[in-house]
Order: sequence, then C-alpha cells, then structure tokens
Amino acid sequence: MLDLLNAIPRDLILPPANLFLLILIGLLVWRRWPRAGRIVAATGLAALAFLSTNAGASFLVRPLEGMTSPLPAPERAGAQAIVVLAAGRLQHAPEYGGRDIPDYLALARLRYAAHLQRRTGLPVLVSGGTGTKGTHSGANGRAYALADAMAAALREDFGVPVKWLESRSHDTAENAAYSADILHQDGIRRILLVTDAMHMPRARLAFERAGLEVVDAPTMFFGDQARSPGAWVPSAEGMRRSWYALYELLGMAWYRLRLGA
Repeated sequence: MLDLLNAIPRDLILPPANLFLLILIGLLVWRRWPRAGRIVAATGLAALAFLSTNAGASFLVRPLEGMTSPLPAPERAGAQAIVVLAAGRLQHAPEYGGRDIPDYLALARLRYAAHLQRRTGLPVLVSGGTGTKGTHSGANGRAYALADAMAAALREDFGVPVKWLESRSHDTAENAAYSADILHQDGIRRILLVTDAMHMPRARLAFERAGLEVVDAPTMFFGDQARSPGAWVPSAEGMRRSWYALYELLGMAWYRLRLGA
C-alpha cells in the first residue's frame, strides 16, 4: 500500500495520466468558457496522440541518449568491476516455482553485463533492493531483493559469476551510495556502469557523486529506431518510452537541484 501511495503523485505528473487530467479539465470548463475548454481539451488530446507514437517519444528520448554513447572497447576502459543496476521484476513467477525474476528491462541490462564480463573478465556487482515479504529469502533470511533475482539470472541463465550483491537500495541514489561502500572496501574505484541509455545520465551523476569513476556502458538505445512511417502510429510502446524519458528528464532536474550539480 505504501508503494502504491508513493507512486500516485509521480504517475499523475507523467503521461498518460497528466494528459487525461488536462483533457478532463478542458471538458469541465467547456460549458462556462467554451473556447478555453476546447483549447485545453484539444491540447491534451493532441499531446496524448503525439507522445503515444514512437516518433513523438523520440523527441524526448534522443536528448537523454545524446548524453551518453555506446562503449566501443570495454577491455581498454581501465575499469576494475562491472556494476549492473536493477530495473523491475515479475513477482512470484509460477514457471520459476514462485520466485521473483527480472523483468524484460532488467534482462536486457543483464544480457549486456554478461557480454561485458566475457569480454573483460571483470567481477560483477548487481545492485537492487526493495525486497518483498512472502518471497524466497536471500542470505540471513532477508527478503528476496532485486539483486537476488538478478544474480540468479546471471549465474543460471548466462553462466556469469556474481561477486557482490547490493540489496538495500530503493532508488538510483541509494544504488550508487551502497554499491560504492561495497566496492571501496575492495579497493575498486573505476567501474563499467550498465543501465539503459536513457537512465545513464542520472545514474552516472549519482555514482560519481558517490566517489566512483564511471565508464558508461549503456544498452537499449531507442532514439534512432523511430524512422519508419509506422513510428507515427500510436502504441503502448510509444507511450512507455515517453513516460520513461520524461521520468528521467525530471529526475535529472531534481538531482541537479538537490546535488547542486
């Protein structure tokens, strides 16, 4: 319930909820101020249609992805470890005996982390907390965290060893702080940081703030995949990209304001 209440304000200021609210406001004022109501409702509807397309979403995605770039030669980056950040999970997956498993975004990050580990031989840290009650327990009986699900996938599905688990964090800033604590104990200062391209600018800022040297290792670039005529057709994926990009843009603004960056 607490997670639901915390998510409500965030979801209300992001699409599509904020655009539906704008349309509703336009309809409510239509009777008293017809012209203003039509303008507000039409603006909300047009924005909803535009941001529901992959082409429209790309106007938000590209500025974020332009802040990073693919890693051309990971073996020459001078890193000492690979850090891969959690995304989401599917809880109580029946095909895995009721165990939590990484969602498709987390799996994309894990696949790239496995690729990097095979190329570099570097040790891997997985970072993600928010453990849930009622799931399988990790070490010392604690709740099964995102990091546990990620480590299991790397070991069992990709055949990649995991040296460290960071399982206390609830957000990117805590990912960075708690991961840095673990890595500094082993003398690790320079890392390959694996996350989505859209998430990378905010993640890099947090990890550098935590005292680590960061080499970007982004995956899942979407900005240049919206060039066909079909990219202008509204879709759930287009809205997902718009939601994600706006979330990251707002997050970057908040981080810079809070950290004075």
